Amino acid sequence: MTAAQMIATPDEAARKAKENTLLSPRFYTTDFAAMDRIDVSPIRAEWDTMMAEYEGDNNHDHFQRNEQFAKEVAEVFSQVSPELRKEFLEFLITSVTSEFSGCILYNEIQKNVTNPDIKALMRFMARDESRHAGFINSSLKDFGLGLDLGGLKRTKAYTYFKPKYIFYATYLSEKIGYARYITIFRQLEANPDKRFHPIFRWFERWCNDEFRHGESFALIMRTQPHLLRGANVLWIRFFLLAVYATMYVRDHTRPMLHEAMGLDSTEYDYKVFAITSEISKQVFPVSLDIDHPAFRAGMERLFQVQTRIDAAKARGGLVGKLQQAGWALAGAATFARLYLLPVKKHELPAQVRVAPAW
Repeated sequence: MTAAQMIATPDEAARKAKENTLLSPRFYTTDFAAMDRIDVSPIRAEWDTMMAEYEGDNNHDHFQRNEQFAKEVAEVFSQVSPELRKEFLEFLITSVTSEFSGCILYNEIQKNVTNPDIKALMRFMARDESRHAGFINSSLKDFGLGLDLGGLKRTKAYTYFKPKYIFYATYLSEKIGYARYITIFRQLEANPDKRFHPIFRWFERWCNDEFRHGESFALIMRTQPHLLRGANVLWIRFFLLAVYATMYVRDHTRPMLHEAMGLDSTEYDYKVFAITSEISKQVFPVSLDIDHPAFRAGMERLFQVQTRIDAAKARGGLVGKLQQAGWALAGAATFARLYLLPVKKHELPAQVRVAPAW
């Protein structure tokens, strides 16, 4: 591994966080007036129960580092290979950016609405995401790579999404985040010798925050039934596939990270997909057939295409640009074929909320 490949300075970490690629987390803004018009009356009982959980704040003292944390960083993580160190630091940077993205979006919504239900919800979720981002950033600071989150907020590009796209994408982001973190936590709980960094000890209660955030968007979507039927089902299919494909490709570019945990990237991803698909039945009338041979072949094809794009980018010059364009078209064609695969359909349950029981 060359020095050029290793993230070694805060400026390099900041550049990584500011990237806007198909695989990198984005910052979003939306239609605040439309958010202000949301009426949660149809699900008031479930909503009030959820809001009481936010108010109770069972994680108010969770995101605190202790002496054991510093000791494990010094004694365990210091022994990892340069390859694993690089992948883990990239994972931390991506995670900070993703968590901070949620913090910014939720905070901006709560500042720009007067609807008391939505304002309170967004304030609570921004609180949670701020804790998550700050906690991860503290681990980056251990290596002199802490991000200037205020500077990131000012300089990273923003993407406008209609509220319904925010609902679909953020719901899935929160739920798949839960599935990812709980799967890692259970693996390392059973195999503590594979826990190469102490941050993984915080994943169980952390991912329950993610789960509750997803519940919030599930309730919001169930107040607007039109978002879950007709032509909007096509958008649901798109976001399901986009989120799964992004995770699969990103995870397969970091093989050392999962190998160090005793996980196979492909098996891990499909376990996460299965958990997310099961959870999403609470609100989505369709789920992807993740066991279809063509689906699995297509996901692997997307990873291979991304590998070729990265190689063409590294080559540079006119030939490299032409190759990038060609492989980007191949990736789009593969995504389209995956999108057209049959999906599984099911009825929505009368009770919206589910428990984080995985």
